Amino acid sequence: MTKFDRPLIYPTTHKTDVSDDYHGVKVSDPYRWLENPESEETQAWVEAQNAVTFGYLSQIPAREKIKQRLTQLWDYEKYGIPFKEGDRYFYYKNDGLQNQSVLYTLPSLDGEPKVLIDPNTLSEDGTVALGGIAISEDGKLMAYGLSTSGSDWQEWKVRDVETGEDLSDHLKWIKFSGASWTHDGKGFFYSRYDEPNEKTKHEDVNYYQKLFYHKLGTSQSEDILIYERPDQKEWGFGAGVTEDGRYLIISVWLGTETKNLIFYKDLTAPESSVVELISEFEAEYSFIDNDGSLFWFQTDLNAPLGRVIAIDISNPPPSSLAGGETPPSPPLRKGGIQGGGAEIIPEAAETLGGIGILNNQFIASYLKDAYTQIKIFTLEGSFVREIALPGIGSAGGFGGKRHDTETFYAYTSFTAPNTIYRYNMVTDESTIYRKPNVDFDPEGYETKQVFYPSKDGTRVPMFITHKKGLQLDGNNPTYLYGYGGFGISLTPSFSVSRVVWLEMGGVYVTACLRGGGEYGESWHQAGTKLKKQNVFDDFISAAEWLIENKYTKPAKLAIAGGSNGGLLVGACMTQRPELFGAALPAVGVMDMLRFHKFTIGWAWISEYGSPENPEEFPTIRSYSPLHNLKSGTAYPATMITTADRDDRVVPAHSFKFASALQETQGGEKPVLIRIETKAGHGGGKPTAKVIEELADEWAFLVRELDIKV
Repeated sequence: MTKFDRPLIYPTTHKTDVSDDYHGVKVSDPYRWLENPESEETQAWVEAQNAVTFGYLSQIPAREKIKQRLTQLWDYEKYGIPFKEGDRYFYYKNDGLQNQSVLYTLPSLDGEPKVLIDPNTLSEDGTVALGGIAISEDGKLMAYGLSTSGSDWQEWKVRDVETGEDLSDHLKWIKFSGASWTHDGKGFFYSRYDEPNEKTKHEDVNYYQKLFYHKLGTSQSEDILIYERPDQKEWGFGAGVTEDGRYLIISVWLGTETKNLIFYKDLTAPESSVVELISEFEAEYSFIDNDGSLFWFQTDLNAPLGRVIAIDISNPPPSSLAGGETPPSPPLRKGGIQGGGAEIIPEAAETLGGIGILNNQFIASYLKDAYTQIKIFTLEGSFVREIALPGIGSAGGFGGKRHDTETFYAYTSFTAPNTIYRYNMVTDESTIYRKPNVDFDPEGYETKQVFYPSKDGTRVPMFITHKKGLQLDGNNPTYLYGYGGFGISLTPSFSVSRVVWLEMGGVYVTACLRGGGEYGESWHQAGTKLKKQNVFDDFISAAEWLIENKYTKPAKLAIAGGSNGGLLVGACMTQRPELFGAALPAVGVMDMLRFHKFTIGWAWISEYGSPENPEEFPTIRSYSPLHNLKSGTAYPATMITTADRDDRVVPAHSFKFASALQETQGGEKPVLIRIETKAGHGGGKPTAKVIEELADEWAFLVRELDIKV
């Protein structure tokens, strides 16, 4: 083990006498001053902490070697899935080490590609990223959003696809919104918030989103307000124009709740009002397509694994679908649409992830034990066939228009880089369109899926990847990753950073915890609010299984996760500190008593519950990482990562947790916090910053888990 030149001395973090009363329980908050990221005091603290962290990391001899290998592996062409609008194709590509991927366009698949927008030219350090794009129906115009330093705030502009020149249009204060063009190409719909306070825009809560229509060539102040709800400050609006151009479909979201409303507006009648089709937050409804007045939806109404229904808006559904009480299951009958609804594709044994229409057929993506299956159905719901995929992995894409006979998809696994396939809907043939050339031989590695029992006996899936011939002697450095929240599924994927870990003899493990979407909405709900402890139990049980089955031992086991996964790591390391050798909580939600007071944090109440609720407060406090640190406890070696411009999970969560953990650490293991500058929650982070951060994380684990490299 490397001997360090000097002992680790943490910056002094002063405490203040601040406390709150929660339903008669007094809770102190001595580091609240760190919630102000703009104060000179906080900035000095950040600088001092980074000095300690980077001083520590710079003394690890393996770090430079790891960075070099990461850079070498990263340097390969990465293609996005092609998509078509009008007579043109579009795709993203990164030459290898570019900070941001570049958007190209070409007139045909064998035509000469032309750069449409290169975000790398927009800032010297790559911290301006392309946040979203919307191409007009004829393929001639592109609306695009730009994000700076990883912020969720975006500014949108419009570019002429042929000339590459920007028009005069410039829209601001857009967050959590895409754009959708009218078919005449004269403008688009988008959602925005009122102009925030410039000084506190990265912390202030976001309420009262409004839906607008922007007409090309006009100023944003002239945009037409389509819909707002002054009586519902938490409602947000996602809007999309149907493929036939006739309707605007408005999905109304409430926080991160998976339930939503569906409204629509008839665009053939400009003065038409917005019609509330689904007016109760009873289930999730995702619009698929329409045939005139017949609307197809994916929904989990009385079907937690998902199904497809049809609603004829000329014969709207009964109160069961448009609000009011949910009827006993099943609410819809297969066959006709009298009464407003019909079941087209019933709930299956697998989880329905997404569905579209191509070649006048439904093409549906299912998750079977967290890996992808693709199935085709007729518009009447009859099964046609399953598309053969290269293996047990993840496939995504399958986009296009209703009558398209070809599409593209990407396939990946833990050892297979993202490969793009061209698929013929008529002949059922997949051909490789783009295959990456990575300096890595997958034949030397293997992935297996195991199922282990959680604390309450629940069967949980887990993917384990390692070198072939691994000795199960309990001495393998193991990286256990999890998320467990917001209905997000963890599926097989390839990462060059993981390759470095595997090459060093590491075992990489992904646990598919409750709270995710791997097994539908019931699996998600089993890890929310008062049941959140199930998620932590699942993760802890995964660690125990790996130890019992001789993959590793506590001194060789690292746990990691980001955002809600950062909360996961924070909760597990405070509940079972002796079980782990190292912890890497990234941009985590660590202060569960104040998460709802910043930016979009209020939206997570549907997931976590609210500390303001006397029935939910005891549960939330029982696992809140910040509030469960105990002085004198030997915690695992910890490196917290966050960024100074994170306006999703504000950095105060990590700042306060790091301060408290440094104060309470009773063991000899280091407690470091690595604070990235000019970066946010992770979106749009430049390649150079990503490589630096990963090199630091692997170097930290090499040192703390005593890995020989």
